[in-house]
Amino acid sequence: MRSFILLCVTLVLALMGCGEAFSTPRNVGVCRNSVIRGAASTISTASATVPSKTALFGKKAARAQGNERKNKTERVRKKKDDVIEVEGTVIESLPNAMFRCSIDGAPETQEPVLATISGKIRKNYVKVLVGDSVTIELSPYDLTRGRITFRKR
Repeated sequence: MRSFILLCVTLVLALMGCGEAFSTPRNVGVCRNSVIRGAASTISTASATVPSKTALFGKKAARAQGNERKNKTERVRKKKDDVIEVEGTVIESLPNAMFRCSIDGAPETQEPVLATISGKIRKNYVKVLVGDSVTIELSPYDLTRGRITFRKR
């Protein structure tokens, strides 16, 4: 097997015009590099002419699905069973992203809810101002505190 590989190498070197390379060990490296360089150039030209199948197949279809999802007007959210979702209006802005909100449709005697902004709103730098209509999630354990999950335009 080893002799066969040696025979192939000598044949390739003879075809490239480096047959005298075996006479001096100094030229072997030069000739070998030129053969490798020549082989690399033939490989690169061969791969440039033949279109290759890559892992990017179907990328345009995936992008179209993502754009389709972004253009939907309906909000799709996971439902949580243990929260109470109510609509409200921001009355007062407090430090540390806290807001005092009144619940729409509640009697005037009910005290306002102390609400903080949720992580997604905080992450996306959504500005919540006094007078904005918001969606608030209340915990069933403490109805005086909540989380602002959506700001209506």
